[in-house]
Amino acid sequence: MLRSLVLSALIALCPATAMAQDLVLTNASVVDVTDGSVLRGATVVVVDGRIRTISEEAVTPPAGAEVIDLMGRFLAPGLMDAHVHVGDAASARRAMSTGVTTMRSMGTSHYADVGMRDLQAAGHLEAPQYLAAGYHVRPPAAEEFFQDHPELGHLYGEEIRGVEAVRAMTRALVSRGVDFVKTNATERAGLPDTDPRKAFYSEEELRAIVDEAATAGIGVAAHAHGDLGARSAVLAGVRSIEHGTYLSPETLALIVDRGTYLVPTIAVVRDLTIPGGSYDNPVLNVRGRHMLPRVQEMTRRAHEMGVRIVAATDTDYGPENVTTLAHELLELVEIGMTPLEALQAATTVAADLFGLTDTTGRVQEGLEADLIVLERNPLEDIGVIQDVLMVVNDGKVVVLRGEWPGPRTVS
Repeated sequence: MLRSLVLSALIALCPATAMAQDLVLTNASVVDVTDGSVLRGATVVVVDGRIRTISEEAVTPPAGAEVIDLMGRFLAPGLMDAHVHVGDAASARRAMSTGVTTMRSMGTSHYADVGMRDLQAAGHLEAPQYLAAGYHVRPPAAEEFFQDHPELGHLYGEEIRGVEAVRAMTRALVSRGVDFVKTNATERAGLPDTDPRKAFYSEEELRAIVDEAATAGIGVAAHAHGDLGARSAVLAGVRSIEHGTYLSPETLALIVDRGTYLVPTIAVVRDLTIPGGSYDNPVLNVRGRHMLPRVQEMTRRAHEMGVRIVAATDTDYGPENVTTLAHELLELVEIGMTPLEALQAATTVAADLFGLTDTTGRVQEGLEADLIVLERNPLEDIGVIQDVLMVVNDGKVVVLRGEWPGPRTVS
């Protein structure tokens, strides 16, 4: 994609990225998320932010490299959160502290996610890699959207409806260099006065959004709880359905046939049920208690049918946030996925959705060094991801918890 090529060129020219300290991780138990195997006693050498070698043999560390003994702990790929709302550096760092090294931003004001993406790619911001959406294409467009796009002032105060209006808004987003387009095919669940089953757009309108995004070589993610809105979005050609709480077996079969990804966000629905959580509202507490078994049932059926499921939190990683990606992986195991399948939903399958399979998502020679270290084998106990001991982002150790032998630097 054009945007990916531009970012790759930016990263290649960036001194901060090129000068990342080399890193050697010894006595590692390397988790292969493609087949579920574990390579024990391995040494992983990271040079210029990428994995140079993974070896069972003795390795001479590069001069100046930092050497850390993992003491047999488990080395896995950094996690990918496919649905966040993160528009500030502090929240991005909180996400990274939980093991997230790549995230797909589903909407911020004033294109904050686009700016943060470019700062991170240039090495100026210590944060997960971003994929940015800017604003949502939805009937009640955000007030801030018109502040950023006064040229569309003739739509101000009007609902963004009809083929020409949705095309105009999509073109505006594309002009700001977003990585994908986010649209709302149904109303939201996280507001007490909305009906999450209610469809916003027709298949024709959604197809216009998809076609307009395709002119820039990017895909569309469709928020959809209700079956009608989701089905219209799948028929229109969106790349992913976000949430999907009330999807019917017929729509899930269509998703399988079209190769659409599903991002169910079960954990955030559970959060709706918790008084005092991120959604502290009695109406939402009641709604969540109804929705939770439905989204669990839907995701279980989707998994059984072979739908490609991707893990996500739908959170802002703010200071009061109570949901992390580890909680979503626990939910995925609860509905019948194996720990390996749940981990793949946050690594290899997410990388497929993001178009990043050639750069990240696995512990493999030649890929970016986006890594986490865990006390136990996540393929046996997925809950261990709730306590990430080390996070390596673009080859740099950004989180180090617990007791470690003193890291040493090779002279």
